[in-house]
Amino acid sequence: MTGINLLEPESGDPPVLTRLGTDEMMLCDVIYSLCKTQADVSGISDEDFGLRLGGDAILHAQEAFYEELIDFFRQRGRPDRAKAVEKQRRWIVLAVDKVTTVIEKLDLEAEVERVGAELDQELGELCGSLPELSE
Repeated sequence: MTGINLLEPESGDPPVLTRLGTDEMMLCDVIYSLCKTQADVSGISDEDFGLRLGGDAILHAQEAFYEELIDFFRQRGRPDRAKAVEKQRRWIVLAVDKVTTVIEKLDLEAEVERVGAELDQELGELCGSLPELSE
């Protein structure tokens, strides 16, 4: 349905596993595809599914998806792929933590002042280089 081969998470450029970790719409499409039979029975369209999949629901669905994918690869005797999924999941947590830390450290007032000063300087240089207009 999605054209995504979950049996080869390392395939593609970037790999499927990376795209699933960075593209929430793609992840939601995959999760919907996995739940489609149940959704059909309940009369839930893909659009309804997406609308109902709010923040916490997406997070829980993502965690459950990764857990199931890890278990699937372990049971198939593919510890390499299970480890890749575990690493991807860990990467997501670390990346979110890092970005959150950077955002919390932002001094927005100082940044606005810095950009304003740069604009003032550029505008002053630009105006200073304009020829005088004579009447």
